[in-house]
Amino acid sequence: MNNNECSVYKKCSGCQLMNMEYSQQLKWKQIKVERLMNVFGKVNRIVGMDNPYHYRNKVQTLFRTTKGGKIISGVYQSATNGIVGVESCLLNNKRADRIAIAVKTMLKRLNISTYNPKTGEGFLKNTLIRTAYNTGENMLVLVTAYEKFPQKQQFIEGILGLYPKITTIVQNINTSPDKMMLGSKEIVLYGSGKIQDVLCGCKFTVSPKSFYQVNPQQTEYLYNKAIELAKLQGTETVVDAYCGTGTIGIIAAKYAKQVVGVEINKQAIKDAKENALLNKRNNITFYAKDAGEFLQQLSQDDVAPPDVLFVDPPRAGCNREFLNSVDVIKPNKIVYISCNPTTQQRDVKFLTDRGYTVNQIQPVDMFPHIMWRAWFC
Repeated sequence: MNNNECSVYKKCSGCQLMNMEYSQQLKWKQIKVERLMNVFGKVNRIVGMDNPYHYRNKVQTLFRTTKGGKIISGVYQSATNGIVGVESCLLNNKRADRIAIAVKTMLKRLNISTYNPKTGEGFLKNTLIRTAYNTGENMLVLVTAYEKFPQKQQFIEGILGLYPKITTIVQNINTSPDKMMLGSKEIVLYGSGKIQDVLCGCKFTVSPKSFYQVNPQQTEYLYNKAIELAKLQGTETVVDAYCGTGTIGIIAAKYAKQVVGVEINKQAIKDAKENALLNKRNNITFYAKDAGEFLQQLSQDDVAPPDVLFVDPPRAGCNREFLNSVDVIKPNKIVYISCNPTTQQRDVKFLTDRGYTVNQIQPVDMFPHIMWRAWFC
């Protein structure tokens, strides 16, 4: 039994492996990866964390009011459409938990209502708190059911008094009944609406909707290992598919001749371009396009194949159009990062059936106490 076991993990169900000692979790994940991937080659020993707690830099907290009028905060439980009350999570950054407690204090102090999903009434639905590991900056996003916020100035002054290290406060209006979602409209209440972090020596601006890895310590290892496996010498053309806000590509640009990032999400590409300017990377270009269509266009343009292709798809993996495009353009080297073992196995089989050879498989535990993981081929 894990000595640091959470008292509500069975109710929460967010940490499926919390009942195991961390060393046992790593063994369990190692076996899972080996069963799926050893058909392609030897699987290296999984890289775990020295301290596998309080690593999450993105924390969502739900707020509800009981029939007795008490405000509780905690995590959303999808099975019951309810809330598991908890003020200190073993996975959350401690600063984020303290900010969430400060929010609850201000709700009580100013008599601000919480959203009731049964009646559709109430103001505050949940908060999204982002913490920057290397700079110490903190973002508080208030997700509200409607825009009107009469106590706005009092709230800002009050919560900064309780937690002055908050860097920026944003109000996000989500009028839909969807749980724990961000709406399309945002109002910056304090600060710039963004925070900045440093990852692998590069600066990155993070907005409320930015994709940014939630485990900064393991991400440092993950991305440095990706660059190491790519063996960049400064003469290569690199394509970063599913590039998100450009993290891998911007880091790789330091070691490559030219980098191209491709991502279908237009807001992510906007963030990526800002991050490239922030880091003075003049040898990287970003395109808001479907990755498969982009590679297909490259093959039709009769240009030289990229020397290295970085692939970091969502959990569904690469779609067939993308893989067919990879097969046509045939990059010299592929570094595949995944958080879904099943879809990565499927995609790697497709590639090896078409002539690619797997040189190294490196598991990295990105989510201690959770079944997800990420690794390289």
